[in-house]
Amino acid sequence: MRQAIVKYNNIKSGILRELDSGEYEFVYNENYIQNYPDLFITFNMPVRNRSYSSKRLFSFFDGLIPEGWLLNIASESWKINKNDRMGLLLACCQNAIGAVSVHPIKENEDV
Repeated sequence: MRQAIVKYNNIKSGILRELDSGEYEFVYNENYIQNYPDLFITFNMPVRNRSYSSKRLFSFFDGLIPEGWLLNIASESWKINKNDRMGLLLACCQNAIGAVSVHPIKENEDV
């Protein structure tokens, strides 16, 4: 399972997981829910207690991944298949343009 901390304006907002089944899950951080209930990361995913799940990487997160020649450079530099959307997200989106950033979590790291 691969997972990442999602930050909104550098505030930990939630956790994105790629489950062993190949599905994806996003859940808002409890502290974020209580302190920032109106600061959703995307209109399609308002702040709530329940997790979001999808068979494909959520379109919002997929949209953070570079395209075109930047995708080619990222894919070749990090030797990541262009179809490995979670891998590209983890490699490329720690300093994404905009309010949302995605930061990899190591297997033994506390969330």
